[in-house]
Amino acid sequence: MFLFRGIRRVAAVSAWSVLVLLGCALASGCSERPAANESSEAPALTATSVPWHALPGRASANFAPPAQAFQRSCSTWDDADPDQPMHPERAWFGTMGDWQHACRRLAERPDSISLSHRFRQLFQPVQLSVPGTTSLLTGYYEPILQGAQAPSSRYNVPLRRVPGDLLRIDLGAFRERFEGETLIGRREGNRVVPYYDRESIRNGALDGRNLAFLWVDSRVDKFFLQIQGSGRIQLTNGTMTRVGYAGQNGQPYRAIGRDLIEMGEVPRSEMSMQRIRQWMANHPDRVDALMNRNASYIFFQERTDLDPKAGPIGSQGVPLTAEYSLAVDPEVIPMGMPIWIDGSAPTATDDSSTVPFQRLMIAQDTGGAIRGPLRGDVFWGHGPDAETRAGRMQHPATWHVLVPRAALWDIPE
Repeated sequence: MFLFRGIRRVAAVSAWSVLVLLGCALASGCSERPAANESSEAPALTATSVPWHALPGRASANFAPPAQAFQRSCSTWDDADPDQPMHPERAWFGTMGDWQHACRRLAERPDSISLSHRFRQLFQPVQLSVPGTTSLLTGYYEPILQGAQAPSSRYNVPLRRVPGDLLRIDLGAFRERFEGETLIGRREGNRVVPYYDRESIRNGALDGRNLAFLWVDSRVDKFFLQIQGSGRIQLTNGTMTRVGYAGQNGQPYRAIGRDLIEMGEVPRSEMSMQRIRQWMANHPDRVDALMNRNASYIFFQERTDLDPKAGPIGSQGVPLTAEYSLAVDPEVIPMGMPIWIDGSAPTATDDSSTVPFQRLMIAQDTGGAIRGPLRGDVFWGHGPDAETRAGRMQHPATWHVLVPRAALWDIPE
């Protein structure tokens, strides 16, 4: 469901407000943050081993798509240190060596042994729960826009490259306590200040820099493209090209669906991406003000290197698999981890009907609004059906992570 959807591959930067308020000078470096804000603890997960036959929908599940997706994840671990833990806070997730071994064994699968049987041999299902937390599955997709390679009276909404003055500062290079945090801004004199927000960019802050590489015919479609993070552009010459996430302005993501609810414009029970589009169509004079509430702005790059049949590239650096790739919070679930999901999903019709959603999925992406335990975002692919299902999805689910059997001795009971 759009209300909770975020921007893919945009990491949270907790030091941003501190450094901006201090006006962090390039010449003198940055002062340290108080030790009390140094880090946050991983959510307290309750883990319970369960037998394979207890997984709902296992007998009828298709293991081929998630197996192929998992092998793509495996390719990113080839050079990993075997002794490195899969997760710094949860030893029972195993080591990279445990996962590399499982990857090799799965790739060596004899034709006489089914994929489901090989997964049962290599992995143990572990049900996850968090006291006081309700799980939530939403959806995202790869939108298709109408565009052109040159501006015209119809195609007058630019898709921009990353500006040359956008700075990405690795704060871990200055202080160990900031390890993994990135500051995004621009230089103004000898100081780093926040980069232009959505409203400033719309009002011309980046005009005249030759940053546009494609033009589309709808500012609303572009807004939703920025939220999804990647998409396909049907060009006027008859060809289809693809664009992907290239950078972000460092400004915080804000869910405009939540704003519409708080403003009393849309009832919470009706909220969906389709409902937001309907509101925008009915209030064209208020669209820009609503979109400007989300200060985050995404820059794109053309992806001519992608297989037309493959999905966009996710946070793990591998193509996503429609209906089998899942965006998660990497602080909770490591990239590449197989997860058995037991829930429900909307149909492709424009009503409230749902169908069982029980399958093996692979954690291969992240999202700016995908935060906390048992929070996932299902990639539905591209096309009208994918847009409908992604826009209406907001359902609870039961999560079972698959842990290599070599790590079983560490699973808490």
